[in-house]
Amino acid sequence: MPGLTAVLLSSLLLVGGQESFAPEYVALGDSYAAGVGTAGSTGQCGQSREAYPFLYAAKTGLANAHVRACSGASTADVVADQLGDLNPGTSLVSITVGGTDAGFSDVMTACVLGGDAACVDRVRQAEDVVNGPLGGNLATVFAAVKAKAPNAQLVVLGYPHVVEADGPCSLSTAKRQALNEGSDQLAAVTRDQAARAGARFVDARPAFAGHGYCSVDAWINGVTLLDVSGSFHPNASGQRLGYLPLLAG
Repeated sequence: MPGLTAVLLSSLLLVGGQESFAPEYVALGDSYAAGVGTAGSTGQCGQSREAYPFLYAAKTGLANAHVRACSGASTADVVADQLGDLNPGTSLVSITVGGTDAGFSDVMTACVLGGDAACVDRVRQAEDVVNGPLGGNLATVFAAVKAKAPNAQLVVLGYPHVVEADGPCSLSTAKRQALNEGSDQLAAVTRDQAARAGARFVDARPAFAGHGYCSVDAWINGVTLLDVSGSFHPNASGQRLGYLPLLAG
């Protein structure tokens, strides 16, 4: 690991004739990247020190890391609100995004509160977005990141299967199958757009296999009544054991 002096020197960038400190690492995205669902989640964006971007910065000793991920952020929100720290001196950008565009919260509400038909129908609506406008939206995000941080490695971290296909659970087999099929389509579109942008896509599904909601050792929350927004989001174990190794690997 580089010492603090080396880290600071590596962040010093000459821009427009003026010296400024460029963030080495900028984390973008939605609630999965912000850390919603962990005990430390707080503030308007629900950021938590237990989220994988904060854990990565601490693990690697980065002195100049900025986390801009925010709960509820769509692809459009990332472009509009989260790119201000990026510049040619940024060396790493991570992002998890797309779930909000697909209506993740509405999907899970329909599947928890409704019957099988209502759940499957809402998942199919989400899939229409995933296989329709989402691809272009992701391409816009990745291009905007590349334009502002042309020298950065862009790492796109996907979403896990939220629920296990088997195991004791209040969700029916039909609901679980529909949800996981929707996740698979989201992963495929995200992977393809990342590849086209020259970004590295990291699939979260294998890392979380056996640890979805309904498993004995769940890294995904079920319905959390004290903080409903954290429902079906990674808990601290999911961030530390699931996502962190994907970014650090």
